[in-house]
Amino acid sequence: MKKMWGSRFQKKTDPLFEEFSRQPSVDAELLTDDLQGSLAHAKMLGKIGVLSKKETDRLVGELSRLFKEAFRGMLKYDDEAEDIHTFVEKTLEKKVGEVARKLHTARSRNDQVSLDTRLYCKRKIMLILGHLQAFQRALVQLAKRYEKVIIPGYTHLQHAQPVLLAHHLLAYCEMLERDKERFQDALKRVDVLPLGSGAIAGSSIPIDRAFLAKALGFSKVSGNSIDAVSDRDFVIEILNDLSILAMHLSRFSEELILWSTEEFGFVEPDESFCTGSSMMPQKRNPDFLELVRGESGRVYGNLMAALVIMKGLPLSYNRDMQLDKAPLMDSITRMHWILLIFPKFLEGLKIREEAIRRHLSDDGLLATDLAEYLVKKGVPFRKAHEIVGNLMRHLEQRKRRLASLSLTELRKFSQHFEKDLFKMLSVQASVARKVSSGSTGTPVVKKAIAKWERNLSH
Repeated sequence: MKKMWGSRFQKKTDPLFEEFSRQPSVDAELLTDDLQGSLAHAKMLGKIGVLSKKETDRLVGELSRLFKEAFRGMLKYDDEAEDIHTFVEKTLEKKVGEVARKLHTARSRNDQVSLDTRLYCKRKIMLILGHLQAFQRALVQLAKRYEKVIIPGYTHLQHAQPVLLAHHLLAYCEMLERDKERFQDALKRVDVLPLGSGAIAGSSIPIDRAFLAKALGFSKVSGNSIDAVSDRDFVIEILNDLSILAMHLSRFSEELILWSTEEFGFVEPDESFCTGSSMMPQKRNPDFLELVRGESGRVYGNLMAALVIMKGLPLSYNRDMQLDKAPLMDSITRMHWILLIFPKFLEGLKIREEAIRRHLSDDGLLATDLAEYLVKKGVPFRKAHEIVGNLMRHLEQRKRRLASLSLTELRKFSQHFEKDLFKMLSVQASVARKVSSGSTGTPVVKKAIAKWERNLSH
């Protein structure tokens, strides 16, 4: 295929270099974006008189038809094409002839590829935001289904305090909400029109960039042509946001993997998301969760790849920047699939309440409640902490349970212990007593579930 820039060269491109420089799968992803940009550009060239009305109508009509075909999957990218921009122009030229060559007026592949990538990022961010919303709804539904279930809360993977399972699940809703906010904020940096910057210096042709911005749905127009063609901050920002999201999903997966072991036994994943062993007949492995955990490393690697690609590039455009799209698209694709599957996974997740109850017999779960009991009786917290620490050590050494101690025995540790203490020696009472906003208290969590249901209903 003849190159758009070929007139300067006498030799053909080396075939090995030609093959090395192509990115067919990446370019194919940008087909609708490139056609959308070309369609707006054709309308703008007609508006300023570079194209006649007849030429404009012909180009706009054919580009609209090609866009519909591409959107429906009927127009396939040619892997032999140099890039997506060349493919679109050559495809157009076959349909409308010589007038297609006017379409490249006042634009370069440098500002085109930036435009295409930004359009791609805008639509993919909206898709991710929808997936995150669906994931949050699934978490809230699971929390509501098991609203009264109490689990041991952990710090350092050691028993800490009793918490409602719903409260624990809603913690991930908070994480995902921050992820949504990061992607929404990233849209501000993506939402800048680079088209019209040309190769580096803009154009002597009086193009209407405001018209282009409106036609393509951008709220801002880039202020510097050099920066516009060389900026990939928005790609790196999205990769960073995807990496934080991947970390959250990996933490959740690791927790569910632990909870599904015989040692914990808190949950039982639906077998449609598990696999077996080729050797051990009894195995039921949580492979989906393990793959999610593993994908976080891949997403982190893509972020580092983009950072390293950009770190040594002088202004403005350099061919290295062609390599930014593969890691971007890979991370978006991986997160797309994970977020699509996770709500279905949660629908089939079984909570094993009886197994959880066996883990709630640890008296240490109530230690903080005992310290706060003493604080309410006027004991300074540091002193209360010391008293309860001594009490817990006593129980451990004598292999006794807290409920087995008489009031007389308890008062050997502190005279502030009274009969009302015995009413609070259960995990249910512990949870019920929590009143601070954002806590695991039963009424607090009930309100939190209602709040999330309202917020996620639209």
